[in-house]
Formats: sequence, structure tokens, C-alpha cells
Amino acid sequence: MNGPKFLSIVIIIALSFLSACSKHQDSKEKVLTVIAASDIKGFDPIMSSDVGSAAQIAKIYEGLLSYHWLKIPYELIPNLAEEMPVISADGMTYTFKIKKGVHFQDDIAFPNGKGREMEAADFVYSIKRLADTKNQATGWWILDGKIKGLNEWRNKYQTQPSANYDEEVAGIKAIDKYTLQFQLSKPFPQFLYSLAMPYTFVVPKEAVTKYGPEFINHPVGTGPYVLPVFDQGKRVVFTKNPTFREKFYPSEASPEYKHFLGDAGKKLPLIDKIIVNVMVESQPAWLKFNKGEIDYLNIPKDNFSSTIVGNKLSQEMLDKGMSLTIMPSLDVYYIGFNFDYKIFQNVNLRRAMSLAYDVKTANRLFYNDTGFPAQSVAPPGLAGNVPSFKNEWKGPNIELAKKTLALAGYPEGKGLPEITLDTMSSTTARQKAEFFQAQMEKIGIKIKVVMNLNPELQAKIKKRAVQMIDYGWIGDYPDTENFLQIFYGPNSAPGANSANYNNPQFNKDFEVAVKMQHSPKRTELYEKLNQYLANEAVAIFTVHTQSYMLQQKWVKNYHDSDFIFDYHQYMNIDQSQKMDYLKKF
Repeated sequence: MNGPKFLSIVIIIALSFLSACSKHQDSKEKVLTVIAASDIKGFDPIMSSDVGSAAQIAKIYEGLLSYHWLKIPYELIPNLAEEMPVISADGMTYTFKIKKGVHFQDDIAFPNGKGREMEAADFVYSIKRLADTKNQATGWWILDGKIKGLNEWRNKYQTQPSANYDEEVAGIKAIDKYTLQFQLSKPFPQFLYSLAMPYTFVVPKEAVTKYGPEFINHPVGTGPYVLPVFDQGKRVVFTKNPTFREKFYPSEASPEYKHFLGDAGKKLPLIDKIIVNVMVESQPAWLKFNKGEIDYLNIPKDNFSSTIVGNKLSQEMLDKGMSLTIMPSLDVYYIGFNFDYKIFQNVNLRRAMSLAYDVKTANRLFYNDTGFPAQSVAPPGLAGNVPSFKNEWKGPNIELAKKTLALAGYPEGKGLPEITLDTMSSTTARQKAEFFQAQMEKIGIKIKVVMNLNPELQAKIKKRAVQMIDYGWIGDYPDTENFLQIFYGPNSAPGANSANYNNPQFNKDFEVAVKMQHSPKRTELYEKLNQYLANEAVAIFTVHTQSYMLQQKWVKNYHDSDFIFDYHQYMNIDQSQKMDYLKKF
């Protein structure tokens, strides 16, 4: 999702939660329990600004497109769209055919409580909700400036009591009941990714009108699950949507996922019920997992070294029948400069600081030696990342760092004022900051560490009031453009470019790249831009992370993903294996 991905944010999902009563123990009902690491904020798609919210919303709501569950690299496929869109030759017009016979879930918002058929006009309404300033949608950024006439409609009603949703917007029209058309205001090949993000999932006007401000607590979508009651407590129960359309488990897969084809062709969803338990602390979840109550779990930091030995699952866990899934994440972590400060416009100073930083030791201390050293901003697996490319300014190389610092005009740090590093108020963040502080001391650079609560830190960044920050970015969609844009000048704070880096040549090349359809030429330009950022040392790039997910032996069809939020419908459980294990406790 948009914004930094902090190590402390972990969504631990899918567990089979057994009730104390013997009747439930004998049930054939397949139950998952999703553990949320923070309170559930609600179920309005336009507010799905974090991974946790998106995972809950995608149980109930759907979009025009989704990602193939069993394909790597990520592949967009039709979901509520009948097929992929027809795109005009100039790349400005996208025409979709909408699936017929898809109904919104039954709800009292509709006449007689029966959900009506979804139409193209529902997408027009939902996109306008995202644009309407009265709704304060956190996802507006994905369409800002991209759809013809939508910004003008948004601005027109910004100061009025309410917006006129019946007013036509040139760039989004329901041509007929089952035909939807978008006209872009400028070429943007990444546009289709936004239609697979929860922000653009379809909602019915009747439910928004019926529940008003409480709509966030009364979700009504077209998805595989319904939420009978949401009381914002610590336990939420989703049940299978009885009116869910005919949708089937995929019958083809990439080589990596061929072993997940056992349920090929079966009607979705495969699980009857999902229970969400909010558990902020990781250790209670770890104890439940080891008793067989949790189906799978992201390994807590404190238990990592005893669970993973030599980057493999420990014998103790193997003896219990557990398995390990390792999945590279599309993210990047870095220590960032604020280019508003003149000293950071000195490329040799930036290079010297990068050379002085011991990435290998940091990886061991803070990432359990599981991260990939980041050569630049683009993660492995994306066009633009060349595996053989090595950033010549990556440390540790103290001798070269000292020479480069002298070239910067600060021999042994003399004449360089103390530099402030802002970070979050957490134990890990403090330890990382103090490690950075110690690395810079080796070449004579003094660092002052300032701890901040997250809201305070974000406010400082938006006001361009930090010198350096310990930061990270998780991709919003699988395209290198989404990573390069965090150094694009016009995106400077309060936008995504927290570095406030503004290089005319980089900006020019980036603007060319983002208008290009996927092609070898675009890949070549992505590579050029990615390597340029490395050579200019625009940040001290540290690591790209991986997720380590433990699974019980009865869990089927699950793998980790950065972008696929509707995964629950594909999951399955071998109930007999599960019950046999639980009898031991």
C-alpha cells in the first residue's frame, strides 16, 4: 500500500480456531481465523490505506481486475470485468465489459433485503466516491490527475455542501448497463493496476445512503464473504456469501505454484468461515501456533533464530509437520537524505556516508540476515533491477569512505555540522538509528538521533522538516515506476518523494518512461534510471526484505503476496489432519 512499510507491521493470517465445545470439534465446517496485528478500522474500500485493512475489505468487496493467484511474475486478470479492457491505440481510452449476473450481497439496504445486480454505473459511482473530498478518501492519490474531468469535478464541489454524483464526468462513463469506459487525461500504462487495488472496489449507492457515516461498519459488496455483525471488538466472524457468483479455482500455474493445483476447477470459496482475532502481541499468537490452533504465522522476530537455522526450518518444527514459505517482498528500505538541505546536494558526502554504512552487519542485526542487499531502489524481480549490477558506493569500505569524505570538503568530518536522523519511537528503530550513528562516527560524522511517534514523524516529513530519516517503501503495484517515483521531483513532500530530490534530467527520463507501455525499451530506461539513483547515492539503500511464513501441515494453497488481498477464497484445509493433531492437546 501507499507509504512506508515498517518492520513492526506484520499481518499474521489464517488459523483454524477450535471452540471448546465438542460439537464444534466434530464439525466438518472449515474455519480459518485471521489474526490482525492492529484494530480493524472499518470496511470502506476508499479508506483501505494499509495492508491490514485491505486484507479485511477484500473478503467482502471486489474490483474490475485482480491478480492471478498462481502466477509469478504478477499477472492482472479480469475479476468483475468480463475480460481485459480494449485499449485505444493512443493508450488513453479503456473500455470494459462488465460481468452479467453478479449481485451485491443481500442486505436491508435493498428492497426486500435482496441484493440487486451490479451494473457499470456502480463503478462510476464508486470512483466518484473516491474523488469526493467530503469522504476524505485515503486512496485518492491513485487516480489524482489521471482521469479526464475527474479532478475538475472534485474541485468544483470541494467547497459545496455535497457533490452532484449525477453530473457527467468525461473520463468515466457507463456506456450501457454492462459497458464501462475510462478516458485518461494523460498516458499512464500503470492505470490498470489501480483497478485491482481495494480503493476502486465497487460499492452500491443504496448501502452508502442507508448507513451514512456508519457505512464503514456495514459492508455490502459482491465478494466471497459477508460480515453479519461488526462491533469493532477483538473478534470478527465472516461467513461464506450464499449468493456469490460462479467463480472457480485456477487450473493453471507458474512452475513455482504447480503444487497448488489440487483444487483446480473447484467452486470458490473453499473455506466456510473466517474468524478474525485482533492480537497486537506476537507471543500469544506464537504459543497458539505451536499448539496447532493457528494455521499459519509470520515468524515473530524474537523466535526467528530458534525457528530458522541456516535459512531452513528447524528440525523441531519439521518434526511437528510444519512447513516454511519464503517469499521476496517488493519493497526497499533506506536511510534517506532531505535534499532541501544544501549539504546533501554534495554527492561526495552522500557517497562517503553510504560507503561507511555496514549493510551486511545491519542485515544480520535487524533482519535476521534474511534481506537482499539493496543496490538501488528497484526490488529483485521487477524490470529495471539487473541482478548483476553492483552499487560501487555501498559499504562497508571505511578507507574509501574517508577519502570520499575528504573530496566532499570535510576531511575526517571537520567542518561538517552535526546531522539529525529522525526515526520512530520503537526499540528496533532506536537500535537501527544508534547503529547508523556508530557507523558514521568511524569517518568523523556526528549524528543526533531524534525519536518520534509515527504521526509526529509523518507530519515532519510532509513539512520537509527532517534532515535524514530511516525509511522504507512497499510497492503499491508490481511496476518499477512505483519505486522510481519516490525520487521524482514533482512528487516532493507532502508527496511520496520524502527526499525532495529534484534532478531535471532524472525527471525528464522518468516522464518518458511512465508513458511507455511494457517493452524492452521501457525496461532499458528503467534500468538506466535505477542505476542512476545508485550512482548518485540519493539514499543509503539497505535491504529488500523477505517474508517467512510458517504453515501447519493441513493448510492448503497459501502463499504470501504483497498485492493479492483476496487470497482467502483460494485457501483450503485438510480437516481430518487438523482434527487429529488437535486431539493431542
